Amino acid sequence: MKTKTKYTEEPMGHLRVVKDFLPPPEKLVLKEDNVKVTISLKKSSISFFKDQAKIQKTSYQRMIREVVDWYASHYQKSA
Repeated sequence: MKTKTKYTEEPMGHLRVVKDFLPPPEKLVLKEDNVKVTISLKKSSISFFKDQAKIQKTSYQRMIREVVDWYASHYQKSA
């Protein structure tokens, strides 16, 4: 069970500034080489991804790409 935080006007004690250790945004996005492919998928699968993409406000192609990437990385590690 969560307890509610009670704020007071008491001194906070010794504070120190922490150096910014995060990389800049352009270094957070790791880019890999992509290869364009043509693939035939079931209409029901595409409809599912399009519906989900609309809910998540993203591209259905990006969602499909992520699923394929997750699948590949999972089985590369266990092989």
